Amino acid sequence: MLDLAITAFTLAFLTLGFRRPFLWVLAYLYIDILTPQKISWSLLASLPISLIAFLLAFGGWLLLDDKRDTRFTLRQALIVALLAYCGITTTIAEFPVEAAEKWSWVWKALLFAIFLPLTLRTRLRFEAVVTTMVLTVGAILISGGIKTVGGGGGYGHMRTLVAENSGIYEGSTLSTVAIMIIPLIWWVARHTTIFPKGKLVTLFAVALTFAALMIPIGTQTRTGLLCIALLGVLSLRAVKHRFLYLGAAGALALAAIPFLPDSYTERMSTIREHQSDQSASTRVAVWMWTLDYVQDHPFGGGFDAYRGNSLLVPTVKEVGPKNNVTLVTEYHVEKARAYHSAYFEMLGEQGYFGFALWAWIQLLGVWQMERLRRRWKDRKGPDTAWIAPLANALQLSQIVYFLGAVFIGVAFQPVMFMIIGLQCGLWSYARRIEAPVAAPVIGARAQLRVTAG
Repeated sequence: MLDLAITAFTLAFLTLGFRRPFLWVLAYLYIDILTPQKISWSLLASLPISLIAFLLAFGGWLLLDDKRDTRFTLRQALIVALLAYCGITTTIAEFPVEAAEKWSWVWKALLFAIFLPLTLRTRLRFEAVVTTMVLTVGAILISGGIKTVGGGGGYGHMRTLVAENSGIYEGSTLSTVAIMIIPLIWWVARHTTIFPKGKLVTLFAVALTFAALMIPIGTQTRTGLLCIALLGVLSLRAVKHRFLYLGAAGALALAAIPFLPDSYTERMSTIREHQSDQSASTRVAVWMWTLDYVQDHPFGGGFDAYRGNSLLVPTVKEVGPKNNVTLVTEYHVEKARAYHSAYFEMLGEQGYFGFALWAWIQLLGVWQMERLRRRWKDRKGPDTAWIAPLANALQLSQIVYFLGAVFIGVAFQPVMFMIIGLQCGLWSYARRIEAPVAAPVIGARAQLRVTAG
């Protein structure tokens, strides 16, 4: 039944694009995030549905869309450079088969981030893109939240809509994306014109936020817990009653502790001491190996270059009774261990130049969104009041991603590059609608100088 429903919905979504080509852009967002072809076992599973949606979205824009307001930003140019550079390193990768497999989806994520801003000409289109992202990620979060409340889940065992532990459905990645999407959930609830504002929309936003917060518990990932804490601190900037907010957050956290499973609290306790945790010790060893590797390979080793590592990992254990504990260091060999960090992933795979390009793209987004937030925060007109809150939401999402990316290899996570595409589009849109206002002011000043002369 699920297979029939999701197949019918996906095909109907694509069919509607023949009437409104921009819907193909939304269809690609939906397909790339949810991956319905992995949920389906019949028609969708046998079609390259993601590539079809991508070609329809690009072709629809190229042939049918109005391009008068199209602008190309610096960040889009930087993504073009990163795309080209990754293509070059793929051709000379140390593990060409594995590198080609990763390249098969990375190029689409990068190219779509370049393409998406070109389609964002109106407020309604921004709303449609953000709402599609929120509802699509929300479908995964609701499934995971229900299973968590029902007692399901566990580290590496949480199964939502897809019975696999990879991509967005990997536990730590899903936890990070779940917390990243919360600022966008509330922007949709407060500023969208697609749904009428009211109690139902607010109630759904509350429920979806609750489901998002359940994901780190269901997946039992330490990354998710840290992301929740960071978002809570960052949200203080936009909260009117900060002391009330802090009190409510603290009370909620204390009230939740008795209901957490023992396996979750035990796993979270390992945050304090990484040396006694084999997983954490292995990550540190991989990071040290990557720093040595990039010194000998300054341009990186291509995608999945980590497969060449061989590590001697120390683990500290406590031996003996509690009143006479002895610390013993044990060593074990690990081979082909992944980076477990987007930063070291970029450094090992793309070298210093690729890492610098990626970091420039990311940090420029934080700076641009901060400029938009400050520049537009006092504008309360019906056509502009949504810009500063969207800039703030996109910035918060990106900063949460920065923290999650420390511990998971999500350098090319498609959802993050969709957010980057939204940032580029918002930056271009805000500059465009300001231009007609700025021109008469400049002209008036010039005329004043002439008159005075």
